[in-house]
Amino acid sequence: MSRPDDLRWMQAAAALAARGRPLSRPNPAVGAVIVKEGIVVGRGWTQAGGRPHAEAEALAMAGDAARGGTLYVTLEPCAHISTRGASCTSLVLNSGLARVVIGVEDPDPRTAGSGVAAIRAAGIVAEVLSCPAARASLAGYLVRAAKGRPHVTLKLAMSLDGKIALADGSSRWITGPEARAHCHVERARADAILVGGGTLRADSPRLDVRLPGLEGRSPQRMVLTRGAAPEGWTAVHDITAPDAFGDAQYLFVEGGAQTAASFIAADMVDRLLIYRAPIIVGNGLACIGDIGLGSLADAHGRWCNVDRRTLGSDTADVYERVR
Repeated sequence: MSRPDDLRWMQAAAALAARGRPLSRPNPAVGAVIVKEGIVVGRGWTQAGGRPHAEAEALAMAGDAARGGTLYVTLEPCAHISTRGASCTSLVLNSGLARVVIGVEDPDPRTAGSGVAAIRAAGIVAEVLSCPAARASLAGYLVRAAKGRPHVTLKLAMSLDGKIALADGSSRWITGPEARAHCHVERARADAILVGGGTLRADSPRLDVRLPGLEGRSPQRMVLTRGAAPEGWTAVHDITAPDAFGDAQYLFVEGGAQTAASFIAADMVDRLLIYRAPIIVGNGLACIGDIGLGSLADAHGRWCNVDRRTLGSDTADVYERVR
């Protein structure tokens, strides 16, 4: 049975999980907190390269203090045998923990409920808590498990009238420095970043992270093209092809208009990130190309605004799909 503070501690674990993204690739970024008598005695998140796991980190920090405590972990502890170390379920069984609270059951068939079952069989209380923050922290892992593709964020930077450039293609800079810095943070949280071939040829974008301390977090660069990719880039020819993006869990799409339209038309956008500058362009290039819409009644999907903030003179809105 859930307790009054369970949701709060699970949200704390989800916040820790963000520290592992995207460095935990190819493993999901998981967060874990161990609480005993209302005090955090251990915490952890998945480390770079996928190991150690969050539970192992938290248990190592807690040591003997874990005995009798509660582990809050965003994803069901792994239960399968690995050449890279003991399973997290086995660590839990030998920890002396009294209770384990799990944010999301693992869709990986190698675990998929067997971790929970083994914990319960050992006499440790194991509960699955419905926590949106835990699911959100695992969005890339869950989308890949369910759909075989990464979680896709489509970024659009536009004027108030929906233009991304002047009619001659001039586009630097629509937004101000604060919005551009925010975008660099978003890049740092992605495994890969993609633009269309036209954007690559016209703008020669660097698509790196240019924030102090995060320069090493630049994502893998991809280009949607019919031809070959230049050095340092990965070519994507068909966004719907299996494994088109390798093992990336989070893909950040930066344009242009036809590339944006391709992802929307293929129903492959999970999150919209829209920066709006307080300018009007008039005769310019639209932010999204033709998506084959026949009438407003057929408008693509429904979107829910989940975040809005002011960045200097610009605004940023985040929308997620309402399934």
